[in-house]
Amino acid sequence: MTVLVNLIVTVGMLGIVPAGLRLIDPVGLRTWARFWPLAAVPGAVCLWLPRGPAATALAALYAAAALALAATQVPARLLRSPKRTPAARSRGPAPAEIAVLTALASPAVAAAALVAERAGYRLFGFDLDILALTVPHFHFAGFTAALVAGLVCRAAPGPRSRQAAYSVPCGTLLVLLGYFVDDWAELAGAVVLTAGMWTVALVTWREIRPAGRAPGVRALFGVSAAVLAVTMALALWWALGEAAGIVHPTLTWMAATHGLGNALGFALCAVLAWRRLSAGASPEGAAP
Repeated sequence: MTVLVNLIVTVGMLGIVPAGLRLIDPVGLRTWARFWPLAAVPGAVCLWLPRGPAATALAALYAAAALALAATQVPARLLRSPKRTPAARSRGPAPAEIAVLTALASPAVAAAALVAERAGYRLFGFDLDILALTVPHFHFAGFTAALVAGLVCRAAPGPRSRQAAYSVPCGTLLVLLGYFVDDWAELAGAVVLTAGMWTVALVTWREIRPAGRAPGVRALFGVSAAVLAVTMALALWWALGEAAGIVHPTLTWMAATHGLGNALGFALCAVLAWRRLSAGASPEGAAP
């Protein structure tokens, strides 16, 4: 399981995050997107080293970059004067913006877990295996899923896409809080997150995919939506099994199915599709 999880995290660090930053703001985050792979290399390398000072130091370099991203970009976007009415501003950030803010903050959560796991430190009392799995979770369920939910909300505005843009960040947060409460709380988070991701898949399949001009773009959107239907069902099964004590997949099996499917089938395909759509200067492809 360790090798597979490390490969998944490496893809997220080196490829998915910088590509996603360009989707969020091609101009404002251009420097971050260019710089990110350099910051991610120490994080990726530390995954393959034994736990200890060297691995911890490299993980800390990645964590510094992730924390700087969250600390500079999240407040800046919150303070930015949106082009909305005063009444709309009083209701807080728009759904797509909430999803983007979640995406920008998620690598910092992943990096904190990485530093602790590489140091062999049971952060908040969590087992090292749980900390290791928190790293891919917040690169993909946190960063990529929230980002895609925001893009879908912007490209196909409507009740379903707004619900997804709210529920994906909410579900991600509830899963995190469930770590501190119990398995039933984590199951509740998994239900909310799955509902949001299935809604993302539905809107992508029905509204985003047909709008793709190139067959390759439509295929990438189709794969990303179809994969979510399966991988999130597995997530529900695992969370229910942990809470209710019924038969459910092992963590190794989940890494090979849910984890790999979300990393390659959903995240990679979705980011590539949105990048190609944005490159076509389509208004629907604009970043949130």
